[in-house]
Parts: sequence; structure tokens; C-alpha cells
Amino acid sequence: MLTREIIAAVEELCPPALAESWDAVGLVAGSPDWEARRILLAVDPCEKTVSEAIGGGYDMLLTHHPLYLRGTSTVGAHTTKGAWITDLIRAGVSLYAAHTNADSWGTAQAMADLLGLENARPLIPKEDDPTLGLGRIGTIAPVMLGELADRVADLLPRTPAGILVGGDEERVVETVAVSPGSGDSFLGLVNDSGADVYITADLRHHPATDHLWGGGAALISPTHFASEWPLLPKLAGALREMLPGLEVDVSTVVTDAWVSRR
Repeated sequence: MLTREIIAAVEELCPPALAESWDAVGLVAGSPDWEARRILLAVDPCEKTVSEAIGGGYDMLLTHHPLYLRGTSTVGAHTTKGAWITDLIRAGVSLYAAHTNADSWGTAQAMADLLGLENARPLIPKEDDPTLGLGRIGTIAPVMLGELADRVADLLPRTPAGILVGGDEERVVETVAVSPGSGDSFLGLVNDSGADVYITADLRHHPATDHLWGGGAALISPTHFASEWPLLPKLAGALREMLPGLEVDVSTVVTDAWVSRR
């Protein structure tokens, strides 16, 4: 199997046209003509996942986040990211990123599936295909906020920073909005949607407090990594079905920047 066949399968599921205009998706390093029998999926391209891909004998590292989201003028090995690129190419491991195009296809849907949301639909649907888009909103059987937060913590990868909860933990919630990754720009939209609780990451102090003190939906905030990790098993399963014989593994390395001191 060639790398280009894997790329074609990924882009059939997550067309690059679904990516936001500011995004950088696609092949980052390597050649479409390299042979590929084993691929590793990870949230972040970083020293840990690059080492895991090379040390594990993988032919491709497929990450959710791009390595160079804002561009660069060098991939020299004297730079941190350039050293990773150099190591990958020397080992014959290609690097590919599927970011907001994967978000429209499956990142929020993966979270919705984990939680068992019924009638889940995009929070921000694509105009040409309302079944795709950013975020999801749906319903669950009524549950107290604290119990739902515990459920989220149990379902997602365990991280040193854990999860944060904003709101009365005894409040009963039923309509749930999710937007894995950085989602505080959608707080107003979440309120307009009628959600009881919003699950997202990277919540800043002032937007979160203004939202809660203004009577907005309750908040559950896992880390960025943890909230987006469920995309990986979903994408891995789809690729295994599309490309029989391809070995697809999912990294469980936690790539959050944070550790806990208490």
C-alpha cells in the first residue's frame, strides 16, 4: 500500500475543503509514493509521538493538529520542529494532519457518540451539508451536572489537569452541546441553542465567568487533548474498514502541556 492511498481514504472521510480558511491540513513530510503498512494516529505532532512512531516501526504518523499551523521559513534540524521533521524523514515516516476538516466530520461526533447523545446534530452546520459542521448538540436522559462530569471524566483519557466544572453540580441537565478543543467563542451560540450544559476545552476566565454569571449553560471543561482524543479511535475504525490489511494504531500518550501539583 502507498501513502497516497491512505491520504485518499482520509480525505474521502475528511475532505480538505471542510477545513477552515486559516487551517493547514494535508501531507507535512514524506512522499505520497512511500510504502505504508502501519500508521499511528495521535492528537499532536511532538517529540513524544514522533519518537513513538519511529520507535514503533510505523510508516506514517497521522495527527489531528498541524505541525506548522502558522507557517515557517525553515525545517532545519537546529529548530525543535525541524528536528522532528528531520528524524521522521530519515526514518521514512510520513506526517499528515487532518484538523478542522476532521472536526467537521467526526471530532464532536465522536464525543457525542461517547456520551450517547440522541438526535445529535452540528452546532454550526455547513451550509452545503447540514449533517457536517463544528460541534454537536443533542439530548441524554436527565442527569445531575456532577454525575455527567464524572461520566465525562471516566470516558476520556485521564490527564494530570483533570476536568473543570462550572455551575450547580446538582442541577439536572438534559440538552448537551459539545465542541472539543477551544470552544469559548461559541458560548453565545450555545446559549441560543438552549443547551443545559456545554462541554469544551480551553475556557478562559473572563468569557467563562461572564457566561456563567449571566445565567448561561453549565460548563464541563476537559483538557484540549482529552476532549479531542476520541476522534482517533473513530477515524482509526473508519480507515480499517476502508483499507483492509492496513495496521492502524492509536497513541495513548498524553500530550497536554500541563502537570498537576496538587
